Amino acid sequence: MLTTPESNTEPLWLTIIRLLRWDKPEGRLILMIPALWAVFLAAQGKPPLPLVGTIILGTFATSAAGCVVNDLWDRNIDPEVERTRNRPLASRALSVKVGIVVAVVAMACAAVLAFYLNPFTFWLCVAAVPVILLYPGAKRVFPVPQLVLSIAWGFAVLISWSAVTQTLSLPTWLLWGATVLWTLGFDTIYAMSDRQDDQRIGVNSSALFFGNYVVSAIGIFFTGTMGLLAGLGIVTNLNFAFWISLAIAVIGWTWQIVRLTQPELPSPIYGQMFRQNVWIGFVLLAGMIAGSF
Repeated sequence: MLTTPESNTEPLWLTIIRLLRWDKPEGRLILMIPALWAVFLAAQGKPPLPLVGTIILGTFATSAAGCVVNDLWDRNIDPEVERTRNRPLASRALSVKVGIVVAVVAMACAAVLAFYLNPFTFWLCVAAVPVILLYPGAKRVFPVPQLVLSIAWGFAVLISWSAVTQTLSLPTWLLWGATVLWTLGFDTIYAMSDRQDDQRIGVNSSALFFGNYVVSAIGIFFTGTMGLLAGLGIVTNLNFAFWISLAIAVIGWTWQIVRLTQPELPSPIYGQMFRQNVWIGFVLLAGMIAGSF
């Protein structure tokens, strides 16, 4: 059986799974969620199943490529951060050459899926690539790199919506704005666990940028998300099921903000809150689907 260079216990395929982060599905699902929001809303709750399948596979391939590119950028930084030091490229369990090959294969898979879409949507996919590739470098030069990530997440909305309608309309941009703010909120929470390490090694994050006001900033991001989703519900005439799901989401976000005000939270709590946003996203998806009928 093939093994990693530094381990005689973990098979190579399993190390590559870890490189792709497929062993941590919440990070893949949280990109899929806004894409599914968009495709179901654009199709009024009844998108073609082949298109849904294409979007699901596309988000898996794209997020996998993004993770590998991120780890290639950060292979010399990740060993200095407690949370990331055991990643395959950081720990040298995989070589840079293997990382590049895996990234190219993941991008090629995403490109093949993009050819299934209409020309307008295809070019939106192309436009997303520079943002995905440059995000890992943003933390070295840009004070709020989570904004770059949020814009990358927003492409999931634009791509999926236009895959149904071949256009971008007011509801699209309301959902895009909600996705960008939601991503800023949950990824800033995630970044809070790395604040000491990031400050020590000199990389930027929104958690550091907002400093003592970071919890207030997260509250503003989630409030903006709520407001834009409410506007979307009104513009698209979603029924009561959506409003129930939005109320549940607001309760979840409020609970997180209250918890974040507590001093000296254990580091794992931030990861738990990140994962809770996956469930919040699926609750909203269920409300959007049911609210479209």
